[in-house]
Amino acid sequence: MSNRKTSFFNALLIAIVSIAVGMVLASRLGLAPESRAQSTSQPPPQNSAPIGGPLDATTFKNIAKAASPAVVNIRTESRQRGRDLSDFFGGGGDDLLERFFGGGSGGGGGQAPAPRDRVTEAAGTGFIIDKAGFILTNNHVVENATKIEVSLYGEDDDHVYEAQVIGRDPLTDSALIQLTEMPDQELPQVKFGDSDQMEPGDWVMAIGNPFGLAHTVSVGVISAVGRLFPVADQRWERVLQTDAAINPGNSGGPLLNIRGEVVGINTAIFSDARQSGNIGIGFAMPINVVRDLLPQLHTGKVTRGLIGVGVLPIPAQGFEELGLASRTGALVSTVSKDGPSDKAGVRPGDVITEFNGRAVKNNNDLVSMVVATRPGTTVPMKVLRDRRPVTLNLTIGELNLEEEAVPQQSSRDVQEEVSQGFGVTIANITPEVARRLRLGRDVQGAVIMNVQQGSPAARAGLSPGDVILEVNRNPVSSASEAGSQLNQVRPRTTAFLLVLRNGVETFVTITKD
Repeated sequence: MSNRKTSFFNALLIAIVSIAVGMVLASRLGLAPESRAQSTSQPPPQNSAPIGGPLDATTFKNIAKAASPAVVNIRTESRQRGRDLSDFFGGGGDDLLERFFGGGSGGGGGQAPAPRDRVTEAAGTGFIIDKAGFILTNNHVVENATKIEVSLYGEDDDHVYEAQVIGRDPLTDSALIQLTEMPDQELPQVKFGDSDQMEPGDWVMAIGNPFGLAHTVSVGVISAVGRLFPVADQRWERVLQTDAAINPGNSGGPLLNIRGEVVGINTAIFSDARQSGNIGIGFAMPINVVRDLLPQLHTGKVTRGLIGVGVLPIPAQGFEELGLASRTGALVSTVSKDGPSDKAGVRPGDVITEFNGRAVKNNNDLVSMVVATRPGTTVPMKVLRDRRPVTLNLTIGELNLEEEAVPQQSSRDVQEEVSQGFGVTIANITPEVARRLRLGRDVQGAVIMNVQQGSPAARAGLSPGDVILEVNRNPVSSASEAGSQLNQVRPRTTAFLLVLRNGVETFVTITKD
């Protein structure tokens, strides 16, 4: 363990500086002097020069020698809790993302939660980016940690330094931590490369702490770039895919190019039911994405834009009926009440074609643009509505992941009307149905009672409890009217529905069998 006397004087010095400055920056695990964070808040320099040159017998050996001293092992303690967003990342150090890709221990959501006072230990990796003791790692490595200990390269495993969280970002699974007690020697730091340069086939090296085996080196290539990867409900990030061996414990470690520069943060691996270790498919968050966030991570909070809509890909069939010449843009499915888009006049069924002067390629492209826009900014947005262009001005709101999840409601009333070719059973809105779904007295339409598995309705995301308000932009007031409109839709053509779901109007496209 580190010298207690040194720790005491370091802690005392930090306390004195904090009082002198008179301002402190709150973090999840304590207080860090704001002046210290500000002095290193700018992103580290980045080398964007083209990568080239031959490989020889010493290339990877030299990379490992140069980069390993800046790689650290991280051990955490946390208290067990109920499931939340960290389950996307395997909170507590499990970096397999089995909840998305399957496999693993076979445990399920049906298990009772562990006692709240249960203390769990986990391990991960990080890398030093600043001599002041700032370290980058994965959010899921340190999230909810009550204690963080860091061991350095070349020192005994039981010689550890305490650290605290400065800032976290679940959407990029990144976290900035800082040593609260410093070693006697000067800290090394990594160099940053340009992840945008990486292409399939480029050589890379991973360094980490797999299964507690400190500073393990593995080599492979970039298998794919821009791979869509789930980071939260209905939210995706584009990541690097590599076949360099990554295992549990590698989370938060660096992925390096052949110049020994960090191009990614190792985040997760694909696993199956037969083995929980590496099978040649690993994922790393591009360092350019995290580097851009570093100034915000230093402040302790990352803010992102929000416009208050749900968006879908443009359907393969029927995009011409929306007034589009090709499948470009983002189809608005829902508009949050009193949100930025609602206030700007956006409607379900609009197609967003341009955001803040930039063309929108698809729904994921729009999401990337929005989250990168500073909250409070007013931007123009072009939409197609009933085949006509409309320009709207909206003020960007602030993203809050905890408020995004809305539980799905359902209904089990008697079936009234069956729509052929869509796989959906609908019924009139009775007083009992209105009461169960908490519908207003003025709501008219047809309530969905059942959705056949594998049907067009199921593929379109319709669920029991949804209320059909319009079919092909024609209002319907009963199940018979909705059924009549749906039956007029020709097979293998697309119908446009406006449904009410949990009080939110949602635009849905559905292709009839």
